[in-house]
Amino acid sequence: MEPGVGGLTVAKSDSDLPKNWERVTIGELCDLKNGYAFKPSDWSAKGLPIVRIQNLNNPNATFNHYMGDLRDRFIIEDGDLLFAWSGTPGTSFGAHIWRGGKAALNQHIFRIDFDESIINKNYFMLAINQKLNSLIQRAHGGVGLRHVTKGKFEETLIELPPFKEQRRIATKIDTLFSELEKGIEALKTAREQLKVYRQALLKHAFEGKLTANWREENIDKLESTVQLLARIRQERQTRYEQQSQGWNSAVSDWERNGKIGKKPSKPRKLDSATELLTGLLERPEGWSSLSVGQLNAEIFDGPFGSNLKGGDYVDSGVRVIRLENIGYLSFIGDKHSYITDEKYLSLIRHTVHAGDLIFSSFITEGIKVAILPEDIQRAVNKADCFCIRLHGTTMRNDFLAAFLSCRSAYKQIEADIHGVGRPRINTSQLKGFVVPVCSPDEQDEIMRQIEKKFSVLERFEVTISEELDRIEIVRQSILKKAFSGQLVPQDPNDEPAAVLLERIRAESGAQNTARKMPKRKLSA
Repeated sequence: MEPGVGGLTVAKSDSDLPKNWERVTIGELCDLKNGYAFKPSDWSAKGLPIVRIQNLNNPNATFNHYMGDLRDRFIIEDGDLLFAWSGTPGTSFGAHIWRGGKAALNQHIFRIDFDESIINKNYFMLAINQKLNSLIQRAHGGVGLRHVTKGKFEETLIELPPFKEQRRIATKIDTLFSELEKGIEALKTAREQLKVYRQALLKHAFEGKLTANWREENIDKLESTVQLLARIRQERQTRYEQQSQGWNSAVSDWERNGKIGKKPSKPRKLDSATELLTGLLERPEGWSSLSVGQLNAEIFDGPFGSNLKGGDYVDSGVRVIRLENIGYLSFIGDKHSYITDEKYLSLIRHTVHAGDLIFSSFITEGIKVAILPEDIQRAVNKADCFCIRLHGTTMRNDFLAAFLSCRSAYKQIEADIHGVGRPRINTSQLKGFVVPVCSPDEQDEIMRQIEKKFSVLERFEVTISEELDRIEIVRQSILKKAFSGQLVPQDPNDEPAAVLLERIRAESGAQNTARKMPKRKLSA
């Protein structure tokens, strides 16, 4: 770095910069005003809307309001350039042009005041956002929440072309990005249509329509409803007797060792697996329905409260299955949490393993449930991650998982979900889900057909993701060309950026200081 034209700090003349361009720090082009630290007690139902980071990133986000007086520095108007400097990388940071009318600016957002006769607003926004990755890398804080300091933001270098070229660049980017956005919207629409088709397929399957012809061809080979329910009851009874024998043995060991510690818990007697005649499910002749609690299954939650705290996590050891691992019929394996073997021993009754269903207790637009993959042979489930462990041969785990993920299951619980901020259910409600029951042979055929059709959908989804990635590459290529002078032609008649910098110095009245903007009128 060295003193540039007018005393501004600019990069040494780089051969990669086009003629008449300059490279200069953001802080020397503008004046930053941070928002006001509103407290919940400041909020009201009327008044100026308070612009928070979520209001910049999400057009549907609700506003809080403020009725009191505010200094001019905390007021924003239509067309103001803002920069969100705190939050989660990838979602919160970025420059935005405000289009929502007069409002109050919340903390963690800069209002960027600058001379629009020297810097084109749209170009300035794009130039700042081009530096986001660099800014986030230098931000303070951890992985989840970070913030860019005023100093780091101000010292960030951007490329400054002649003013007229800035306008040409911004216009060209807007035109090209508009075409890309059309492609993105079309791909996202296609992705949503795949979700709709997937749900339609599941509905068809669990109403017996997918296998109607197969069932007719194999009617003589299938178990009757009476036979199937009797087998489920027998499997449950056998498992209960095995649990009782294990309990008797555990109690004997406990007594033999002087009754040290808590007495082993007696297994709960099972409810009868009686067919549920309900209008919740449309089902064909030969099918039955039971609640999840009537299946041959164990259902349990993870450890709550102080039994598993943030300080218990380590870099390696026994895997902990958390809500972030549960997708829609998919296990998200790239997020890892561990506890020590010693800690695991205190939580051993919460052990989960390959083949178990992990059900998210938090339910919003749909039910998240996943089957633990084969490479997880020993883990514990965290609180609010319910485990369903099926036993015997009367219900396939993927059949149950597929049903729980469909809209028919969601509608059963939709009216009973409680919790405004994070709507959730409990294990009793999970046990109350009514599920279709058909012969294991038909379950096999249903899952064979679902997997075959899902594999086609997955290929489409991969293609859509690849196209979205390609569009992002094109977007980055456009920006790279834009800020290296290759996107639009240079005009030798344009006023050089060096002259713009001289003007900034003349207006600032002092060397090596940020230009001070004219004060606005006080606003109430």
